[in-house]
Amino acid sequence: MALDSQEIRQCVRKLKENDFELAYLALLTREGLKPLSRWEKPLDDHGLELLRQIGLLTKKIQRTVKTGKLVSETVFSISPGYIQLYEKRFAGQPIDKSARTQRFEGFLFGFPPCCVDEYIQHPYAKNVLAPGDQKILFHWACRDCKITSALLPGYRRIHEYVEKC
Repeated sequence: MALDSQEIRQCVRKLKENDFELAYLALLTREGLKPLSRWEKPLDDHGLELLRQIGLLTKKIQRTVKTGKLVSETVFSISPGYIQLYEKRFAGQPIDKSARTQRFEGFLFGFPPCCVDEYIQHPYAKNVLAPGDQKILFHWACRDCKITSALLPGYRRIHEYVEKC
């Protein structure tokens, strides 16, 4: 399926009406730049159907916060394996920000391991990215990251596509 097909463009417009970031994440995932994405805001059946129409598999995962309250996350991917890994590790579990969890999430979400490790050690450490480039990423890039610089052209292309829809 070509990125600029009318059906994809129409779904992206509808997703963008809900939230620009959702449409952007969906296309990054559909195009393989992110193996798995997580949406932490409410998403109704119509939103789930739009994700499926652009070729993504979806799954609602229930987790808990420190107070014990249940929260619902939506994960989506082109690969059932990534969804299964996420579900096996996190379904019914409390949300935590441990280094172990951050590394596993970084792997699932396609974040460069060097960036994840630096973020764990020194969150938001100065890097050489232009602010506009850092803004379109879903991870904080480490200083002089070669992987992030290789990802950026694809991220920019998809970000611009969503903006134009």
